[in-house]
Amino acid sequence: MGGTTESGGERGSLLSNLDIFLFSLIAGVIIYWLMFRKKPVTIPDFPKLETQAPTARETSFIEKMKKTGKNIVVFYGSQTGTAEEFANRLSKDAQRYGMKGMAADPEEYDMSELTRLKEISNSLAIFCMATYGEGDPTDNAQDFYDWLQESDADLNGLHYTVFALGNKTYEHYNAMGKYVDKRLSELGGSRIFDLGMGDDDGNLEEDFVSWREQFWPAVCEHFGVEATGEEFSIRQYELKVHEDLNMNKVYTGELGRLKSFENQKPPFDAKNPFLAPVTVNRKLNKGGDRHLMHLELDITGSKIRYESGDHVAVYPTNDAAIVSRLGDVLGVDLDTVISLNNLDEESNKKHPFPCPTTYHTALTHYLDVTNPPRTNVLYELAQYATDPKDQENMRKMASSSPEGKAQYQSWVLDSCRNILAILEDMPSLRPPIDHLCELLPRLQARYYSIASSSKHPLLGGTRQKTGRVNKGVATNWLKGRVPNDNGHKATVPMYIRKSQFRLPFKAATDNHDRPWHRNRPLHGFIQERAWLREKGKEVGETVLYFGCRHRSEDFLYQEQLEAYEETGVLTQLSVAFSRDQELKASHQMAESCRYYAAATRRTCGVKSTLCLGVSVGRLNDTCLSCLECCSGKLQDRQTFNS
Repeated sequence: MGGTTESGGERGSLLSNLDIFLFSLIAGVIIYWLMFRKKPVTIPDFPKLETQAPTARETSFIEKMKKTGKNIVVFYGSQTGTAEEFANRLSKDAQRYGMKGMAADPEEYDMSELTRLKEISNSLAIFCMATYGEGDPTDNAQDFYDWLQESDADLNGLHYTVFALGNKTYEHYNAMGKYVDKRLSELGGSRIFDLGMGDDDGNLEEDFVSWREQFWPAVCEHFGVEATGEEFSIRQYELKVHEDLNMNKVYTGELGRLKSFENQKPPFDAKNPFLAPVTVNRKLNKGGDRHLMHLELDITGSKIRYESGDHVAVYPTNDAAIVSRLGDVLGVDLDTVISLNNLDEESNKKHPFPCPTTYHTALTHYLDVTNPPRTNVLYELAQYATDPKDQENMRKMASSSPEGKAQYQSWVLDSCRNILAILEDMPSLRPPIDHLCELLPRLQARYYSIASSSKHPLLGGTRQKTGRVNKGVATNWLKGRVPNDNGHKATVPMYIRKSQFRLPFKAATDNHDRPWHRNRPLHGFIQERAWLREKGKEVGETVLYFGCRHRSEDFLYQEQLEAYEETGVLTQLSVAFSRDQELKASHQMAESCRYYAAATRRTCGVKSTLCLGVSVGRLNDTCLSCLECCSGKLQDRQTFNS
C-alpha cells in the first residue's frame, strides 16, 4: 500500500509540472502574438516640399537677371581674356545709360534661354566673340556655337548686337563673330546695331572704343532712354584685408585648386597646369640681339598627351623688379593678405583672381603689369591724379576724340608705357592699389608650337622712346628656367592646347610646307615623318620652305634640317634670308606653287599640297592655286596662316 501511494504521488507531481510547462508555452505564444504581431503601418501624409532644382538656379541667366533687376546681358567668347574684359566694360557702361548689365560666360548658362529674354522689359543681349585658330569658337563658346548650329529656336523678340574680335591676317577673320551675328538673325533675332569688327593686327582697343561710342547712342534711341550724363567710377569689387589668416589658406600662384602645385593631380588643363621640370634650355640663334630658345620639358607621369601641331601653354611670372618697384611707388606693403570680393553677390565670378592672396602674389602671378594699359584703365585711374593737367590728359587719352586717340597711340602704345612707367611719369597719380588690381587685366598663358612629335619626343628686350628697356614677360622668365645640378629643378606651369593644324591623315600624301619664321610645328611634323620612315611606312614628298633674316644668325635647327635633307626625310629644303639676298622665301614658294599647281592638275588629285598663307606678301591666292584641280576631285582645300 505504501509503495502504491508513493508511486501515485510521483505521477501527480509529474503531471503537474507538465501542465505548468504547457500552460506557460501556450501563454507565451498568445502574448507574443498579441504584443509583437505585424501591424499595418500608417504612413503620415506629409505635405510635399516644392523645391527648385539647383541646376536651374545655376544655369538660368534669365532668373538671375530678374532677381537682380538687370536688363542687359553681355556674353563673351574669350581665349586670352580680351573679349571678357570688353564684356565687363560694356556691362559697367550700362549704368551710365540708366540700365543695369551683367557679363556672362556662355559656358556657365543655358543659352537656349535666349528665347525667354523678351520676358524682361527693354532687354538686350550683347555678344563679344573672339575667333580662335582657323575660324573656330573659343573654348568657352564651343557649346554655344554647337547650339546655334543645331537649334531651330524661335528668337523673335530677342534684341542683340555683336562685337567680333580677330586678326585680319588670318583667312577666317572674325569668323565666329560673323557667324553669331548672322545666325541670331536667321533664328528671328533683331539686330539693333551693326556688327563691330575688332582687328588685333591693327588697334583692337581703338576699334572697340569707336564702336562703343556709336553703339550706346543707338541703344538709347532704340529703347527711348537717355544717358544719365553722370561720369563716375563704378567699383565691382570691395577690399577685405586679412589680419590673422592661416597662410595655408592663402593662394601663392595657383590658378584653381589651393595647393595644387604642391599636390599635383591630373587631368592637367588651364585651371590645373602641370609643373614640368626643364631638362634642356639652350639658345637657338647664333647671333643678333634676339634670344630664341629651345626648351625641353619633362612630362613623365603627368598622363599628358599631345600630337604634332599642338601648342604648349606656359604660365609666366612678372619681373620681380617691376613688382617691387610698384610697391615702392604706391607705398604699399606687398605682403598684405587681401581678398577682392564681388559686390554683386549673385555673380558667378566672386573674385578677379584667386583670393585670399597677397598683393605681391597678385602682381607677380595673376595680373598683367607689363603691357600698356587700355583706355578704360586710364579713365578709371584719372580721378586719383592730384594734378589737374594729368587728370585732363588721362581722360583725353581715354576719349574717342581724334586728338585723344593720337595722344594715347603716341604716349602709351608707341612708347610702350606699362602701368609702372605711367605712375613714374605722373608723380601726382597714386591710386589705391586695390583699385589698380581690380582694373589690370589677368596675366595670360603664352602659347608655343611644340617643336617635336609625340612619337619622337623633344620639345629680349627692346629699348623704347622713353629710354626704358621693356623685357618680354615670358621670354625673359623662361630664359632663367635652366636645369640646376644642386638638387633644385626649374619647373614651368604648363598644359597642352589642341590645335587644328594637322598634316594629312595619310603619310604617303606629299607635303610642301612654308613656315616663314615659325618652323616649330613643322619641325615636329618632320620628326614624325622621320619616325614613320624608320618603321618602314610609306612617306610622301616633304618640301620645307624656310625664311628668316640672316643665315649666320637665324637659321634655326640648321643641322637637323640639313640632316633630314641628306637622309631623304626632306625631299627639298628651300631657304631664303631677307637681309642677305633679294630673293625671299615667299618668292621661292610662289614659283613652287605654280609648279605644283600644274602637277596637281595633271594628276587630278593624286598629289596633295599643304601650303601656309604668307602673311608678308599676301600670297594666299597663289597658295590656294596649288589646291585647285581641274576636275574637282581634290577635296581638301586648306590654307594655314604662319
